[in-house]
Amino acid sequence: MWEPYKKGFKAYLQLEKSLSENTVRAYLRDIELLTQHLQEEGSLKAPADIILKDLQQFVKNVAELGMTASSQARIISGIKSFYKYCLLENISKTDPTTLLEAPKLKRTLPDVLSFEEIENIIAQIDMSKAEGGRNKAILETMYSCGLRVSEVVNLRISQLYLDVGFIRVLGKGDKERLIPIGSSAVKYIGIYKDDIRVHSEIKKGSEDILFLNRLGNKLSRVMIFYIIKELAQKAGIKKTVSPHTFRHSFATHLVEGGADLRAVQEMLGHESITTTEIYTHLDREFLRKTLEQFHPGFK
Repeated sequence: MWEPYKKGFKAYLQLEKSLSENTVRAYLRDIELLTQHLQEEGSLKAPADIILKDLQQFVKNVAELGMTASSQARIISGIKSFYKYCLLENISKTDPTTLLEAPKLKRTLPDVLSFEEIENIIAQIDMSKAEGGRNKAILETMYSCGLRVSEVVNLRISQLYLDVGFIRVLGKGDKERLIPIGSSAVKYIGIYKDDIRVHSEIKKGSEDILFLNRLGNKLSRVMIFYIIKELAQKAGIKKTVSPHTFRHSFATHLVEGGADLRAVQEMLGHESITTTEIYTHLDREFLRKTLEQFHPGFK
């Protein structure tokens, strides 16, 4: 009896919310978990007949399965989205998820690299090798533009407007954004594209992909992880470093330099400003210095 609701919800997520396939699958899994729970309880009610108590019992059940707080929160988010859809389609007149509480999550922020540490990591690249020129262009672009790892591997030559200092990026949910790109990144993309990439035997379908592997195909996300991890080890950096560390450092350096949070949100491609606030972690020392500099009553 739930199949039409699931089908409708899937279409809503894909067409109206423009969510990625992975996210859609995850949300549908959440609804599957809920219906399984209701069946086990012996009452597979229609969405309109479900009350808060049913959902609280479901959440308790999920917690007892040993799921982490973040997994529980994600499932609750999926159920809340489902009821948004039910209200829009008049499947349900009320939203039983309104008072449904997710477990409190500790916000664990990734390590931030200083500008010197980023320079040190990039300096470890062996420029005598062909992949060295490519890797330098990748890392310069990641730090200059704060790109997600998926955005780097999917970057196309047709999305580069280097003469005017911009790149066009396709982010989450296929949302496009224009990002300014720094002169250093422009320089190394140019060197890679014009002096190194031209000698590659490019596989069919990858002609427009900017960064290629040795086989002439698009790089994998895992490959970017390996490249950065190895360079960080060579640089003697003990922090946990991943492609996301570059994005997080980009945002933090901007905010610490006095950038407007809305501008940072735009460049990172965040739908919500609260997400940007999570990324732009400011250390206490920076906040103290700001108060000392700008607050007349701060001693």
